[in-house]
Amino acid sequence: MREDYFLPHIFGCAILKLMHRDVVLVDHQGSAIGVMEIFAAHAAPGHLHRAFSICVFQKNKQEILIQKRADKKPLFCCLWSNTCCSHPFPDEDVIQAGERRLQEELGFTCPLHQKGSFVYYAEDPKSGRVEYEHDTVLIGEGTGIRVMPNPQEVENCKWVPIDRLQKDILQNPKNYTPWFAKVLNIALQYAHA
Repeated sequence: MREDYFLPHIFGCAILKLMHRDVVLVDHQGSAIGVMEIFAAHAAPGHLHRAFSICVFQKNKQEILIQKRADKKPLFCCLWSNTCCSHPFPDEDVIQAGERRLQEELGFTCPLHQKGSFVYYAEDPKSGRVEYEHDTVLIGEGTGIRVMPNPQEVENCKWVPIDRLQKDILQNPKNYTPWFAKVLNIALQYAHA
């Protein structure tokens, strides 16, 4: 276990408390060029860094698990988003990082598969911080998944039919994180291939 993390157990869920954390700085092709402390990387104007976004499906990929980000999140809090997203540790494989964060945020894990990547930039008007990420899209599928959200990370979560979600993102884009539509499009492109 990393020394800069403390994992107390509350209500049977692991609560991850961030004390110090580095993210991997990358170029536009996703090649590592250094590391930076996470809050410095997200300070305006932002520094391009490695991230991942997970979409977990069920019911023959007709439903997706989405989460409403907790109000404690430093960026884009209280918005609906994909199943889980985060940053790998330096020298951590992105699949392993994804499985780790599923467990930390939602209390379960499932096999994940890397399906694409893209670069995006988004300024959070509430916090003044910036997302500038080379985002790798990971997808997983499961049945009978028991979700146990970590309240420090997740305000709410639900399984949603894909067609209903796509319509709502178009009609109510301000209810969703700025990266979610692109993540969903990439995930669906590969999920139904």
